[in-house]
Amino acid sequence: MTDPTLEPWQWPEEIWRAKVDLVRAGRNLKPRSWPGGARCAVALSFDVDHETNELRDGGRSVGRLSWGQYGNRVGMPRILELMKREDIRASFFVPAVTALLYPEEQRRVIAEGHEIGLHGWIHEVNTQVPPAQERELHLRAAETLERVTGVRPVGMRTPSWDFSEVTLAVERELGLLYDSSLFADDDPYELIDKGQATGMVELPVEWIRDDAVYFNMNRFQALRPYTAPETVFDIFRREFDGAYEEGGLFLLTMHPHVITYRSRFWILEALIRHAKAKGDVWFATHAEIAAYVKAQAGL
Repeated sequence: MTDPTLEPWQWPEEIWRAKVDLVRAGRNLKPRSWPGGARCAVALSFDVDHETNELRDGGRSVGRLSWGQYGNRVGMPRILELMKREDIRASFFVPAVTALLYPEEQRRVIAEGHEIGLHGWIHEVNTQVPPAQERELHLRAAETLERVTGVRPVGMRTPSWDFSEVTLAVERELGLLYDSSLFADDDPYELIDKGQATGMVELPVEWIRDDAVYFNMNRFQALRPYTAPETVFDIFRREFDGAYEEGGLFLLTMHPHVITYRSRFWILEALIRHAKAKGDVWFATHAEIAAYVKAQAGL
């Protein structure tokens, strides 16, 4: 255990090495080929936060709560209609409180062939929650999503991609197939828990493949980014093109209350057209991709 009286530059080797070794990337799981001879796998994902971002912070802003409601009223219908038109299955990571607020939305997601994954209880920050409470929240969230949708989640994306010292242990207790919260590669890899191979798949994320970092703002803070939609499309397209050239995975994270505005939604539409024009791209859910790479690796 870290001595709180020591500064990091004072730590003995066993302390800093233990922190580094807590959760590591193991063997690379990029397969030699993707299903149907596809050159590249595309995993579209949506973090369905809705009102939970504001509820996590105390729920004092009616304005920010209404912004979350936009995700349900406008964002999700637009996304689901696009997925239906393009015949694409996607993954939706849903806080349990979102599922309780909008159970019919989650049932529609499942009914239309998509995946729902874990995304915390109320979009809590894991590293700010006591370990025992974090475990209880994840277990309760899994039970809630299964009760609402009739399907047990097999994957987790931690809220805000915040991963504590006990998160992986809780995921393993839940028997999850995969996590999608970490950053150690472009392509799928096996998670290592304190030096032990787990058999769990990591489908890595990155902030540059996330819509929120380009468009989100908070009018009471200095957080006021804005990137032109054309620039965001160019970044996402270049990320996809790189994955295609390498025969790897392109994973994109989006939010119903961010990407679906009229001036932005074309980014996703154009990106899908661009990927489909290649002719040999596999669009799949995170669960499908994790199951495939795990089987190919013999895990």
